[in-house]
Amino acid sequence: MDCVRLTLMYGSTAANKMAMIAAAAVLRRPEPHVSDYQRALKAWQAGRNAPGEPMPEALRIRPALNRDPAHAAAIERVRAWTRQRFHLSEESAVLVAQVSCSLPGCPPLETVVAFWTGDATRHQFKLFKPVAAVVLDDLPPAWMKHALVVDEESGFECC
Repeated sequence: MDCVRLTLMYGSTAANKMAMIAAAAVLRRPEPHVSDYQRALKAWQAGRNAPGEPMPEALRIRPALNRDPAHAAAIERVRAWTRQRFHLSEESAVLVAQVSCSLPGCPPLETVVAFWTGDATRHQFKLFKPVAAVVLDDLPPAWMKHALVVDEESGFECC
């Protein structure tokens, strides 16, 4: 629309076309810098990457639901141990998930546990092994419950 307005203002001679190109360049807003992380995150959220670009290995999604009964039993076992260890009621939300990581120094499979207490405070911890390999002694001791609180305002959502 701005180009149409500029054409009407300057006409269509060669000098006016140059002025129109210069004016259009001034009117064009610079695009904000988009980091590789932001680009990959948008691709991940869309479920695909830009055509011709490979999805970073660390952001590839594997099937979210493992239908193996042994896997489901292991998740339920860790959930029950978490309730027992931290004296949580049956109404308290407890999330147990096995996640994969391909970053250097990261175990290929790890177990992430998050739970919420009655005052809506989120606690979380990681166990650096697959959920099927987790034993009761791998869970943090009950006295560490307050150290597992997630500070929502810190910006550290990863661990």
